[in-house]
Amino acid sequence: MVLDDLGSSLRGTLDTLRGKSRISEEDVDEVVKEIQRSLLQADVEVSLVMDLSDSIKERSLEEEPPGGTTARDHVLRIVYEELVDLVGESTDLPLESQTILLAGLQGSGKTTSAAKMAWWFSKKGLRPAVIQTDTFRPGAYDQAKQMCERAEVEFYGDPDEDDPVKIARDGLDATEDADVHIVDTAGRHALEDDLIDEIEDIDRAVDPDRSLLVLDAAIGQGAKDQARQFEDSIGIDGVIISKLDGTAKGGGALTAVNETGSTIAFLGTGETVQDIERFEPSGFISRLLGMGDLKQLSERVERAMEESMVEDDEEWDPEDMLKGEFTLKDMRRQMQAMNNMGPLDQVMDMIPGMGGGIMDQLPDDAMDVTQDRLRHFEVVMDSMTEEELENPRGIGASQVRRIAKGSGQDEETVRELLQQHKMMAQTMKQFQGMGDGDMQRMMKKMGGGGGGGPGGGGFGGLF
Repeated sequence: MVLDDLGSSLRGTLDTLRGKSRISEEDVDEVVKEIQRSLLQADVEVSLVMDLSDSIKERSLEEEPPGGTTARDHVLRIVYEELVDLVGESTDLPLESQTILLAGLQGSGKTTSAAKMAWWFSKKGLRPAVIQTDTFRPGAYDQAKQMCERAEVEFYGDPDEDDPVKIARDGLDATEDADVHIVDTAGRHALEDDLIDEIEDIDRAVDPDRSLLVLDAAIGQGAKDQARQFEDSIGIDGVIISKLDGTAKGGGALTAVNETGSTIAFLGTGETVQDIERFEPSGFISRLLGMGDLKQLSERVERAMEESMVEDDEEWDPEDMLKGEFTLKDMRRQMQAMNNMGPLDQVMDMIPGMGGGIMDQLPDDAMDVTQDRLRHFEVVMDSMTEEELENPRGIGASQVRRIAKGSGQDEETVRELLQQHKMMAQTMKQFQGMGDGDMQRMMKKMGGGGGGGPGGGGFGGLF
């Protein structure tokens, strides 16, 4: 996640305040130093860093914490509010007809972001179309076409036309029935004059409602000059931060937002067309500080369940699991839904109490191991008969040997799957016959008072 080092270091520093009812100037100085160090390492501009740290120090020392609030929680709230103010509001993108122009250097992720945005708008009930005008980069047309096919959205491009302005005009005409037009432009390796002239010509031709600047999360200090140049040329209404799935720092994007006086529109969090999030400052900072993001988690769960039902040939209601026997088929559907939610480390960050410090204590490859475990379980289930999937309790030693041989997995993996199913079935039984109030109390208990703390059974112990 962007600025993840900031989140890790802040959580460690704030933990030193545990148990204190009052905070000293030395305590505040220590927190501020960590903020400055992490933001500077993340390529945030010095002036922004100093303004933020000064505000945090002043408020921490001058404001009286509410009654019953610990020193740690008092400072955490101030840091949260100041960071939310730093990243600003989310770019205004109404769910209505509009034309969006994408700008950015070559390699920034514009083409991928165009398809991702189109997919996002399609999930909101609108009909989007992507218009590819890049005649400079070999393969741009093919890449855009393939990405749009994966996103199942309309696409226009003309590989035989050399004039990007004509492609833009023709594309608007050819896709006139679309609600949202996303115009992808060519990038260069640097801000050459011909790039600026070309995008200004396209800007005049399509007359966009919004112009968004796509920035690689690893852009660094170069974001300032880039943002200023595009702002002077076409005006920037928002920023898309791409490639947040790696070790990117992301601070340069915050500098770009400040330089253009704009806001952040989307975050690109992976390689598939579904790996995009609408930027929500409160949830974003909440995840950064290990406080979770239930809104984003809810959206991912809903999307994952829908996709799992599409993948399954049978009519299936998740609530059926609470009414009868929990079978291996039910478990497989849950696992498919979890896979559709995206990388598990991202999902865990959205669960209050499960991100932050807890995730920092896990080995770097812990989530990869869990993903492998799920894949191995699916392979094992593919080698089972319908009867075994419906009645896993009846699987004996000879069947375990046959299933292991047929799946290419060892017998221990098969037994581990059966044990995992048993644990999840026991969890499901606890929910059977519960009313809404009982369900809420159970979820609160499992989540550690709403915090989703370690040992919760929300995923049946898979983690």
